[in-house]
Amino acid sequence: MYIVCSDLEGVFTPEVWINVAEKTGISELRRTTRDEPDYEKLMRWRMRILDEHGLKLHDIQNVIAQIEPLPGALEFIQWIKERTQLIVVSDTFIQFAEPLMKKLGRPTLFCHSLVMDDTNRIIDFKLRQPDPKRRTVEALQGLRYQVIAMGDSYNDVSMLRQAEEGILFRPPQNVIDEYPHFPVTYDYEEIKGILSRFIG
Repeated sequence: MYIVCSDLEGVFTPEVWINVAEKTGISELRRTTRDEPDYEKLMRWRMRILDEHGLKLHDIQNVIAQIEPLPGALEFIQWIKERTQLIVVSDTFIQFAEPLMKKLGRPTLFCHSLVMDDTNRIIDFKLRQPDPKRRTVEALQGLRYQVIAMGDSYNDVSMLRQAEEGILFRPPQNVIDEYPHFPVTYDYEEIKGILSRFIG
């Protein structure tokens, strides 16, 4: 039996941090996991930038509340769920994800959590576990599932490698160049064609 594990941002929604950068005018926050393979390093850097500019959790949540799913994402999720199970495995945080999950019809989400102080300042983050995307796939395989994984960034690669089938969706050229063995797709109809071979 196949199950689908997918990244969130870049697959079903726009990148949160790019939207925050655009709304705040802080161009440094445009850096994402498409650019930086070390997620913990990236998050520490983001937290420093937020502190320098006095931004707190509610400032980011206000931006996220305005983000809409990518065109066709909700229909694509429904298409998958009519055929098999979907788990969204993301390096986002539960404090960010709520409005996005509501707009996507509340698929199952595995993600991380933030730590705030009394003033709503982000002071730390708690990863669910090390290399959580790959380990989610491993756990499902231990339950005798075969996994199809989808993602677009460096932080998805270990998940794609571990899965029986790994697919890049709208990745940047640097990721394509470094991981040329993964099939690359650019729209939902194209990725449906691949998925249909396994869950059709």
